[in-house]
Amino acid sequence: MTRRLRFNGTGSGVNGCPSLHEDLDTGEIIIHGPALTDPGDLAQLRHLNEGEVPIVVPRELLVDFGPKEVVREPDIIGLEEFDRLFTRFEHTAWRLETRRRYASDELTDTYAQFMRGEPVDWEGADADWCAERREQVALGKRFERVRVVDEPPTSGQLYLLDNARRNSAVGEVIHNLRRGDADRLGLPAEDFWIFDSRLVALLNFDDTDHLFSVELVTEPAAVVRYVRARDAALHHAVPYEEFAARLTAKED
Repeated sequence: MTRRLRFNGTGSGVNGCPSLHEDLDTGEIIIHGPALTDPGDLAQLRHLNEGEVPIVVPRELLVDFGPKEVVREPDIIGLEEFDRLFTRFEHTAWRLETRRRYASDELTDTYAQFMRGEPVDWEGADADWCAERREQVALGKRFERVRVVDEPPTSGQLYLLDNARRNSAVGEVIHNLRRGDADRLGLPAEDFWIFDSRLVALLNFDDTDHLFSVELVTEPAAVVRYVRARDAALHHAVPYEEFAARLTAKED
């Protein structure tokens, strides 16, 4: 079976070698780089078995991108503490949304309006949430999202495309990215927020698409992985108005 590998990082900013990957299922580490080939060097190695290839890597690669724990203990926070992150960050809050459905959306009046084909009354929706967003944006803070959309879009994704009008009205910047492009870019199939490029809040959903926990990620190398995903998503995503117009044109 093909491994599910995640690129953790490289010590080179030029050619990407040597690099370190992690098996997401087993936790095993895969390193590729220049092979050790000098006969004198090879003669000094112990337990080098047939089929094994010694690789030379800089110490910094392992320090920066190797795991720091044998078994990682997730830092789980409550939803109230998660909510406080949206007023305590200093500069930027950015989210990647990758799911095909969010169960919480389907409990709202706006979702019912949307599914009935009625114009959605976003003006009266989540007044407290909207007021908080406006207050934070007025302080000079920036909120952004990239939402991944399937082909064809799911009902939940079309709802969020309409919902982007409300988010935009309170100061958020919303972009969309096709699922095929997200897969081609190797974006993580996760939902997460990045706060000030230093803290990641990973959103964990159950099999019924309900949010059940939030995990804080602060280890620098791990945060860099998510920041790198953000940069790739933003580079290829388009403003939601443009994305919606393309969908409409395609339907016509």
